[in-house]
Amino acid sequence: MGGELVTLFLAGDVMLGRGIDQILPHPGDPGLEEAYVRDARTYVELAEAVSGAVPRRAAFSWPWGEALDLLDAAAPDARIVNLETSVTRSGDAWPDKGVHYRMHPANLPCLAAVRPDVCVLANNHVLDYGRRGLAETLDSLAGAGLRTAGAGRDLDEARRPAVLPLPGGRRLLVFSLGMASSGIPHTWAATAARSGVDFLFEPSDAAAAEVAGRVRRAKRSGDLAVVSIHWGSNWGHTVPRDQIRFAHALVDGGADLVHGHSSHHPRPIEVYRGHPVLYGCGDLIDDYEGIGGHERYRDDLRLLYLVALEPDTGRLDHARLVPLQAHRMRLRHASREDSGWLHGVLARTSRDFGTRITLDPEGFLIVHPVRPPARPPVSSRER
Repeated sequence: MGGELVTLFLAGDVMLGRGIDQILPHPGDPGLEEAYVRDARTYVELAEAVSGAVPRRAAFSWPWGEALDLLDAAAPDARIVNLETSVTRSGDAWPDKGVHYRMHPANLPCLAAVRPDVCVLANNHVLDYGRRGLAETLDSLAGAGLRTAGAGRDLDEARRPAVLPLPGGRRLLVFSLGMASSGIPHTWAATAARSGVDFLFEPSDAAAAEVAGRVRRAKRSGDLAVVSIHWGSNWGHTVPRDQIRFAHALVDGGADLVHGHSSHHPRPIEVYRGHPVLYGCGDLIDDYEGIGGHERYRDDLRLLYLVALEPDTGRLDHARLVPLQAHRMRLRHASREDSGWLHGVLARTSRDFGTRITLDPEGFLIVHPVRPPARPPVSSRER
């Protein structure tokens, strides 16, 4: 069929609750159940202590800052974000959980400002305010015309991929699942009779085969498939071997891109058999500015992932990563020095995967393709 490249914008964690919710036009109840912070406005004050004044009742677009113009200029064919926040007025904080994220439904225009095509929801905060909160989250997002994947009123709905039309009559399928290693309680798993998320205990070979089977059954000729996974710890650049094996099995089974998230900073990138595997995209929006303890990871630096795929094969043509920085709870361009630092870390940690990442004159990180032998056709992988 040929045609133009398919460009996807992929975001890591988008956490619009707690402090972010408090600076928007319709802040919800600031009360928190955390051990040390009992008022969400404290997180705004922490950011102000290091960066300067943050407006209250800020425009819905405020947290996205300069990212919005960058995305408009890139004009991706699809925008996929991990929405790691419940959208609810519920006060039923999940018991025995240290951190809860909640955004008032009236602040949904903040999410809509980035024009997401899919919000993946299989993460460790979407049920922070219980199943009643999840129901309101799903209803609120649907009411705003936003597609979701990874959570639902039962297992079938949680597993159902979001389907987006692409140019040339193609489709993009987005699957979303979460693992225990990211902190998702096992009781959040959706079942035939219970709402929740598409949950996996571990990245086992059997689990990979089951997910790959779903991908194959859903794909039609010309379709592209993204599997979005919330997995792993918050800090560190090491990727466990079982996650690598799991990602490879998904690509072997028909996934064109693996979109990993959960870590608060970017993790290595692999191009496996020509297909991109983003092991951890880091946070994009959060209220962590001013919180100390992990400065060596520079979690104030964020990335926009713009991944261009060949339409016929789903292989990587190139990826452009745009470095940004959180400042006054708003995204701005990272300095040349900070872009260079981020490039150095990501290039070094990705080198063991055979990935080449360069820094271009504009300060963007460029992920180069690796030309592999042909991937087996779907029919041979099904035998």
